[in-house]
Amino acid sequence: MNRLSNRNPDGTVAKQKKTTFLGSNPVMRRLEKVDEHVDENCVTYKGITLKTTFFLLMTVVGIILQLLLSKQFATGQSFMIDYKGFEVEMFTGETIALAVSVVLAIVFQLLAFFVKATTPVTGALYCVTQGYFISFLVFKVLHGKEYIGALALALTLIIVLVMSILYTTGVIKVTKKFRMVMLTLFASVIGISLITLVGSFIPATRGIVSSIMGNFWVSIAVTIVYIIIAALFLVSDFAVIQGAVDNQLPKKYEWQAAFGLAFTVLWIYLKVLQLLITILGRGNSRS
Repeated sequence: MNRLSNRNPDGTVAKQKKTTFLGSNPVMRRLEKVDEHVDENCVTYKGITLKTTFFLLMTVVGIILQLLLSKQFATGQSFMIDYKGFEVEMFTGETIALAVSVVLAIVFQLLAFFVKATTPVTGALYCVTQGYFISFLVFKVLHGKEYIGALALALTLIIVLVMSILYTTGVIKVTKKFRMVMLTLFASVIGISLITLVGSFIPATRGIVSSIMGNFWVSIAVTIVYIIIAALFLVSDFAVIQGAVDNQLPKKYEWQAAFGLAFTVLWIYLKVLQLLITILGRGNSRS
């Protein structure tokens, strides 16, 4: 793409339209507000690709870390839990470790989102915690059926490839209507989640909410909607990245763009994995 294609006749850089609320993930929204432009050492697709690869490799580090520490954390009292049809033996030690990884993921995610100077480090640490959680799902919950993790990876790569082709060929354009669809879907899911959360605390509706949310087909439908939303966010991320390159933002912003993209890809993977676990878990409960 011609880097100067977005310049005005007088040579100044033409600003792209800003996306609306929830038009992209928080990192990308902050990136759109940047009003710095340089002629050299600016954001490139290659730089963003390499940094995104770095973040995703840090997820692999988290997977390896969980595998190495799993036996050390298998201490304390053991108990059985049911996760979407899978009977999983848990120990107090690994339960605490898993809870700590979830809390750290939230902390590192917020720091990477809102303290941009820390993104290279906090973004990497967030990916490590996500890798730890992914490894728990694949090698602990899906013990003996680890191939499901590889299948989820293949489906995620297909989704990323398809959405990138649809965006680059212009089949999907990030227009106001596109963002409204995203906003409507996302707001609907958030609204339903809040209603079910409140309903679960009310004695009169607790049983109804539990019955609905525990329904197999409802669970499948909700997860598919989340995957669709994540795929739409991915397209929006592509648009923001293109804008960053076209507007010649300083190279330091590659870290934010890369983390935003890696965040969306990991979101898609986890939702696809959750979908496969739900489907497979139903088969387990029937057998």
